[in-house]
Amino acid sequence: MPPKKVVIMGAAGRDFHNFNVFFRENKNYTVIAFTATQIPNIDGRIYPPELSGSLYPNGIKIYEEAMLVDLIKEHQIDEVVFAYSDVPFEYVMTKASIVNAAGASFVLLGAKDTMIKSTKPVISILAVRTGSGKSQTSRKIANLLRAAGKKVVAIRHPMPYGDLVKQRVQRFGSLEDLTFHKCTIEEIEEYEPHIVSGGVIYAGVDYEAILRQAETEADVIIWDGGNNDISFYEADLTFTVVDPHRPGHELKYYPGNTALRLADVAVINKVDSAKKENIEFVRNSIRTVNPNAVIIEADSKISVEHPEVIEGKRVLVVEDGPTLTHGEMEYGAGMVAAWNHKASAIIDPRPYTVGTISETFVKYPNIGHLLPAMGYSNEQIKDLEETINSTDCDSVIIGTPIDLARLLKINKPATRVKYDLEEIGDITIEKILKERNLI
Repeated sequence: MPPKKVVIMGAAGRDFHNFNVFFRENKNYTVIAFTATQIPNIDGRIYPPELSGSLYPNGIKIYEEAMLVDLIKEHQIDEVVFAYSDVPFEYVMTKASIVNAAGASFVLLGAKDTMIKSTKPVISILAVRTGSGKSQTSRKIANLLRAAGKKVVAIRHPMPYGDLVKQRVQRFGSLEDLTFHKCTIEEIEEYEPHIVSGGVIYAGVDYEAILRQAETEADVIIWDGGNNDISFYEADLTFTVVDPHRPGHELKYYPGNTALRLADVAVINKVDSAKKENIEFVRNSIRTVNPNAVIIEADSKISVEHPEVIEGKRVLVVEDGPTLTHGEMEYGAGMVAAWNHKASAIIDPRPYTVGTISETFVKYPNIGHLLPAMGYSNEQIKDLEETINSTDCDSVIIGTPIDLARLLKINKPATRVKYDLEEIGDITIEKILKERNLI
């Protein structure tokens, strides 16, 4: 039989991983192309021959997803592999219908074909949606392990938006490494909190190579998953964070529903700011699809460095970018801080946006009067800075996980909002780690 011809639909992350572990040296398939969505400036590139293996000496072209049907028909594609995350079930099946109508089969690769086995214990932290609180859960677990004398290395879901060859294996052990690797704001938001806590975090493109290098300096590996994707590694213990601010999403998003079913421990986060009926709704969801999961309730404790910058002021609220865009959250930690500290007004940034920030509001019109901290390129970072500085406000609330003022020159008073996980009740992460002999 001739090899099946394949297109992989992705967003510069899961798609590359699926190719590396399942297709790269598999003579039963020929990957004709990748398609790209969600991430700007990714189409028109090539998955390079240095990474694509001996079967693809010229690399593999990456096309905008709008070209998918044309690619299927032109190359008589047999299978289209869907390989990105944080999308509703209806979206996935609409793509499946488009693919099927064009003549190809629609494929979702599972855990057995995509998870790599580590020589060290692996703790996976997943979430049902972007912005649920996965990163603060990862930080909590890493701190507990380090306090117990364990050497901890985190490995982050990929965000390879630059030179893919240079990004094959990336190690971040200092803030200088963020500059060296020319990280985007989205990348810095994920890496910086681990670094300032005294940790090391890896990311990149080739997750087998990343794992093997990380194992040389770790007692325990933490998989710090992105969006609501499942782990790239076989886990000894899986935590999945559930968000009661978006009840029902845990059942209706891909692959967040999968992540919930994989959980040994389900963490219901943000209990302090969620409605009681929504907390009960997500608890019932957990019990429905994963009755054996241990349930932890937790607050997302918010602290503000300079509350006087908020009190009685007309404020611009800058929130985590992906949480507002494809995460579809109506507000984040910055907005909670504005409410808690009685800002006099929330200033709408839309009259002041420029360039790529204006384009973001066109693409995601439901963002409303918050400003997403977008920064996928130097141009976009400059546009973000100009938007903040042009906005007619008294001060700025920075609700991202990083020190945004370190990256931008902000011309008005600004304060950071920080948030940490704090469990409620007798069932704690520490107790579970002890029961599993991980600390």
